[in-house]
Amino acid sequence: MKTHVKALVVGGGAVGTGIAYHLAKAGWDDVVLLERDELTSGSTWHAAGLLPLFNMGYATSHIHDYSVKFYKTLEEETGLNPGFSVVGNLRMAQTQARMDEYELYAATAETVGIPYEWMTPAQIRDRWPLVRTEDLQGALFHPTDGYINPADVTMAMAKGARLRGVTIERRWQVDGFAWTGDHWDVTVTKMIEKGGNLVASDETMVIHAEHVVTATGNHAPRTARLLGIKTPAIVVEHQYIVTEPDPALIAYREAHDQHPVLRDADAKWYVREERGGWILGPYEQNAPARFPYGVPDSFRADLFPLDLDRIEAEYMSFIHRIPSSETAGLKDDYNGPICYTPDGNPLVGPAPGLRNMWLAEGFSFGITAAGGTGHYLAQMMVEGEAEIDMASLDPKRFGDWMTTEYACRKNEEAYDHVFVLHHPDEERPAARPLKTAPVYDRQKALGAQFGQVNGWERPNYYGPLDAPDAFDHDSRSFRRGDWWQYAEAEARAVRETAGLIDATAFAKHRISGPGAAGFLDWFTTNKLPKVGRINLTYALTEAGTTRTEYTIVRTAEDDFYLVSAGAWEAYDEDFLYKAIADQEARFGRINAENVTARYGVFALAGPNSRAILAELLRDAEPETALSNKRFPWLSQRDIELMMCPVRAIRVAYTGELGWELHHPIEMQTYLFDRLMDAGAGHGMKLVGARAQNWLRQEKSYRAFGTELGRDATPLEAGLDRFVDLTKEFHGKAAMQALGIRSKCVTLLIDGPRDADPWGREALYDGDTKVGRLTSGGYSVAFGRSIGMGYLRPDLAVPGTRLKVRMQRKLWDVEVTEDSPFDPTNARIRVND
Repeated sequence: MKTHVKALVVGGGAVGTGIAYHLAKAGWDDVVLLERDELTSGSTWHAAGLLPLFNMGYATSHIHDYSVKFYKTLEEETGLNPGFSVVGNLRMAQTQARMDEYELYAATAETVGIPYEWMTPAQIRDRWPLVRTEDLQGALFHPTDGYINPADVTMAMAKGARLRGVTIERRWQVDGFAWTGDHWDVTVTKMIEKGGNLVASDETMVIHAEHVVTATGNHAPRTARLLGIKTPAIVVEHQYIVTEPDPALIAYREAHDQHPVLRDADAKWYVREERGGWILGPYEQNAPARFPYGVPDSFRADLFPLDLDRIEAEYMSFIHRIPSSETAGLKDDYNGPICYTPDGNPLVGPAPGLRNMWLAEGFSFGITAAGGTGHYLAQMMVEGEAEIDMASLDPKRFGDWMTTEYACRKNEEAYDHVFVLHHPDEERPAARPLKTAPVYDRQKALGAQFGQVNGWERPNYYGPLDAPDAFDHDSRSFRRGDWWQYAEAEARAVRETAGLIDATAFAKHRISGPGAAGFLDWFTTNKLPKVGRINLTYALTEAGTTRTEYTIVRTAEDDFYLVSAGAWEAYDEDFLYKAIADQEARFGRINAENVTARYGVFALAGPNSRAILAELLRDAEPETALSNKRFPWLSQRDIELMMCPVRAIRVAYTGELGWELHHPIEMQTYLFDRLMDAGAGHGMKLVGARAQNWLRQEKSYRAFGTELGRDATPLEAGLDRFVDLTKEFHGKAAMQALGIRSKCVTLLIDGPRDADPWGREALYDGDTKVGRLTSGGYSVAFGRSIGMGYLRPDLAVPGTRLKVRMQRKLWDVEVTEDSPFDPTNARIRVND
């Protein structure tokens, strides 16, 4: 076996073979794949092989779409039939809310280019008469997907990889990883059969690998332990049953093609044909997480004991939907491990804190994702970045605060939630509250309905004081839910009086030392601010696209306070700390400290915000302390609000006169009470994240994870004023070489009366798709829906009239000037 390789792939399931194949296809000719047992011996062997294109995520939709197209090419390339039955996929809906979900999903599908069709109950009945339809509202049909033989597609990818020069070695277990500074020394042990078990032999060796990819499936907890990192990838039990032949199905098939894969989402199951019978796969409640600390050595291609009582309701609903199945007995049943993560998405990308270590773990739909994951991960490894933004799948979206118990409870919830209505305003309840700011109980008593950001509880909006526990759940909708009226009132208060927003979840880092200024000047695109001032700036990827957005506050010549998106704390920190380690020898000593949990943040904004602060401010000259002269826009001052020391930053994400009040977390309740008292006389309302999201769109403020990401440059995002092309900075040449492929714009939308866009919809010029929304909401300033998104550059001109797809219809939209509300920033500056 080779002992020096460019890339070592660990894991021989569908995901691992897909990655090895695509690394070789991308030009790496020295790739080895290791499997501790036999190829497909993990979850791959018992997978049902479904290939659902349906997904609400933009990146995941691209991954699934690539896989489905790629699998159709494998037989021609390798001579092996992967067993792809292109029968289509029918998603049935029992309720209008489910049809609303499908309509929103269809918007995402259009942005990716995934074909779909709408079907009525009558059309379903005429085409597939075995399906009961009288209680259906309709269905979404994907004609291009279906199901595949998991073992066959894995073997086809393995053969394709070998044809491209990949070496595949079976029965080798990885037992250790050691980073030398420029490569990994990977200790491996030969595994042998003994008494029906797979055990370690005395034969060991070390493989020197420049890059390592782990695709270890059920064994992800063990892999993480060997690497010294945490992982939320833990398996959950999944049962499915195979029936005996159904005589009615056999008779139907004499004159007809196969049924599509059938999904009754409201009944929480999928069904497909299998040799004259049916496979039923339910996603029931109370499926337990298993093997949180590692798979036992004795567990190979094994299954768990059955618990058919757990899926009784789903089985009965299957009989209801396909009545002929009642006469078909049970032939086989499976209860096997399937890996999950807390949000149901896999972990794909660089491992936290490690170099040249890539993770591909936590796949609950691994067969669907294997080909696309290999394609886009190979782009990241070989070219430096994928053509789509993969941040939503990055392993670092879960921070070090995560525990095994948290992962188990959230993974069980993710499994249970596969077929729930996936509202865009969904907040899942398991393992909450966990991380709470000191004012959490006060906010809750005042009507706060919370969302979770990086584990932190953050108010989304403030509902009725006496709201029942189910209020937020029952308020959710694909249109304007019952929460909408509260967010609208909050947004209006910011524009008319004042609003107080809890921004404690912001990620905060202190960067200091002799090398700090030189490093940050190289690391970010904008000029560094002067002492006491702030700047908005961006860190770029090697490919020149946006990696992180920072507000940089300069507190001294060599001392900086960096604020970034709260949801991306670990993601930003990993990139920042690795860059510091790489550049410290060049710039000098750099100290880096995560101070996120040390400081709380309140954002006070609105026309009355200065008057509110003035009541609390203690200063030798209080009448001028908050004036434009002493405290201008985009500056920072250390002030005292009664007994609370505050780092006040004059900036507001809502586009109004305002300040961010960064304060010692232990004094938060004191400061909150004082602000509430002072604000009472000035019409101040408590404001949640949803109203803030609407308000920032009125100002065309881009948000990380929507307008800002690794698939667009700051210049494409229209942030030229925050890019200083007179200096050299990381990623500059790559950014300039990319040019302007698309352009970020703000749009005002004349949409349906009962709905606003969610930021997933396709934009059209006539019948031609010309872009997509990345954000959406309602504008209280204009009394219309509003959105932000990307368009072809020739159309990104104020006044351009286009269409947006919402609820199956095309609605008028108009490209506005940037910052359509208060374009001169007069309300922010407020001459005093």
